[in-house]
Amino acid sequence: MNLNCTTAPTIRLHALQCLSVLLIGSWLTSCGTNEGSEYKNRLANASSPYLQEHADNPVDWYEWGDEALERAQKEGKPLLISVGYASCHWCHVMEAETFMDTTVARIMNDHFISIKVDREERPDIDQIYIDAAQLISGSAGWPLNAFALPDGRPFFAATYFTKDQWIRLLKQVAETYQNDESSLRKQAAAIIKGVRNQDAILLPVDSIPAAPVSSTDIFAHCKPAIDTINGGLVDGPKFPMPAIWEFMLQHHYTTNDPSALTYAEITLDAMRRGGIYDHLRGGFARYATDSTWTIPHFEKMLYDNAQLVKLYAQAYQVTGKREYEVVARETLAFVNAELTSSRGTFYSSINADTERQEGKFYVWSQNEINQALDPTTAKLFSETFNVTAAGNWEANKNVLFKSRASKQSGRTVDESESPESLSNARQTLLTIRNRRVRPSTDDKILTAWNALMIEGYLQAFDAFGDEDYLTAAVEAANHLEKDRMDDNGHLWRIKDKGHTPIEGFLDDYALLCRAFIKLYQGTFDTRYLNRARSIADYAIQNFQDSKTGLFFYSLDTSTHQLVQRIEVNDEVIPSSNAVLAESLFLLSEYYQHQPYFQQYQKMVTAMPAGLLHQGPYYASWARLIGLVESKPFEVAIVGPDAAAKRARLMSSYLPTCILSGGKEENLPLLENKKVEGKTLIYVCRNRVCKFPVERVEQALEQLKGVNH
Repeated sequence: MNLNCTTAPTIRLHALQCLSVLLIGSWLTSCGTNEGSEYKNRLANASSPYLQEHADNPVDWYEWGDEALERAQKEGKPLLISVGYASCHWCHVMEAETFMDTTVARIMNDHFISIKVDREERPDIDQIYIDAAQLISGSAGWPLNAFALPDGRPFFAATYFTKDQWIRLLKQVAETYQNDESSLRKQAAAIIKGVRNQDAILLPVDSIPAAPVSSTDIFAHCKPAIDTINGGLVDGPKFPMPAIWEFMLQHHYTTNDPSALTYAEITLDAMRRGGIYDHLRGGFARYATDSTWTIPHFEKMLYDNAQLVKLYAQAYQVTGKREYEVVARETLAFVNAELTSSRGTFYSSINADTERQEGKFYVWSQNEINQALDPTTAKLFSETFNVTAAGNWEANKNVLFKSRASKQSGRTVDESESPESLSNARQTLLTIRNRRVRPSTDDKILTAWNALMIEGYLQAFDAFGDEDYLTAAVEAANHLEKDRMDDNGHLWRIKDKGHTPIEGFLDDYALLCRAFIKLYQGTFDTRYLNRARSIADYAIQNFQDSKTGLFFYSLDTSTHQLVQRIEVNDEVIPSSNAVLAESLFLLSEYYQHQPYFQQYQKMVTAMPAGLLHQGPYYASWARLIGLVESKPFEVAIVGPDAAAKRARLMSSYLPTCILSGGKEENLPLLENKKVEGKTLIYVCRNRVCKFPVERVEQALEQLKGVNH
């Protein structure tokens, strides 16, 4: 789902336009002949789990690369580029109904060079064709199916098609390409121009800076988009979008505006009660298909759960609400049990489907609940989690969710208030559920998503003081440092045994850079800070756009690159440019290195004031601007007891503190602060420090209320 719903130029697509349709409905059972089920195509050698799912299709699939593109050029055939990911329900539907059909495969093999792309491996390729679909129809999603000239320039792109629609479209495109190729070339030129123009709103470095935009300005433009009843953004479907609510928590802290905290809490409460949350195991589904968070799209993504752990841990620090701690801890338990590799790094996702049915693993009938639990407990459980005989899902099954208030008492039954029998019931049902056929796991280990999970563990360590969370973060970071990072700061997105290596993209650099900075703040080990610096330096040297001062998403050496995009807005993952700008600002403080600060300033200046009108999608920029506006404190803890005092201090929510410390004076911020035999805490602003104190409570008093 493309969440940046801007108005795009309309491109007329004559006869093809009528087939640009996204269908939502029940899985069709008529799939034609599937004699190709024993067929093995070249995707059998792919390392991506998603591509391997298509290895038995009778379609002559290629991976994206020279072989496919050179054959298309040689034979003069158009490209058919189909993009998806392993946990995508409708991708599975189209694979089973359409790509397994020999009639379909014959047409595709005769008239097209067909390429399968895992969007998580190649987000750079995916984004080009997502942008094309957005320009053509105003919407986009997955499965994404694009038709392109032999050089890769798209002339049509849309999403899901039934088998019959797909056959009609294939024939029409093939006929048009044979008889009127010139019109398709004109279309492709217009689409590529439109894709490139999407970055035209960015301001060049040498332009006159726009009037400064404050975080309060952006907050004001966010407010109309917030659903103050159900939480999240207005309308459905509902995506968590953690960056928005993280900004709300910070804005409440820096301005004391109670509405910002209210917006965050409404959303956090709605998500934890809704069907998007797994009430038996913990962890969140990717999004809810409705406006009340009740019915999820069942795939579980690492990036969502990583960010939501961080968000709920921060919310606990702000509010002290135990239910936020419960959600964060349960989600980490889920990640540890189901998305963690033997090396301590993290897998990408868990499928939405089991046995060709979406959500089958997770839903319950009233009869199943009654058989599993004693009558009294079954009644209590059904009332608490809204289980009925009619159900709220297919075949009278139920997605478990909590209402705002229980029917008996008129108030919400939270896990912290629930009787022991309800907790035991959850465990009983989880044990039964674990006997079901489990959804498959996409075991790709992506650098960017792992960096988000490291941050989630670090925030949980701060909030709850659990050393195991710090250990998990360190273990994952050390493996990424060893396996994905070269000495000069160059990163790999994927580089594992048995997997085709893939170059890092800007989100890999930005997120791992920030994760290493956060890891320094958690351990006071300067190795991590130095590694963050080398990543930032490599990005500056290899990704920077000299015109805007911002950074391209991919290296200009990427294979067959049609467009170099600059990613500025948040979607389900924070903007890579905003995250890198934050890291550069922090590095400028730690190393007292003015070029980093100048680079940060260039990046913020390039963001025009017009982006205020899409405030929620620029929450990461808003949070960064708010941090700098607050004139953040440099907090240094120096001495033999630095780690313990750091842990006690950071159990509080302190989003505008730049923390450093350790036993030695090994950074500019720590110079002349060591006193033998003592561990002192220095609260400073613009290098001017208050009188050093030994007790954490004294330091918190020095920080108390200063931002309001």
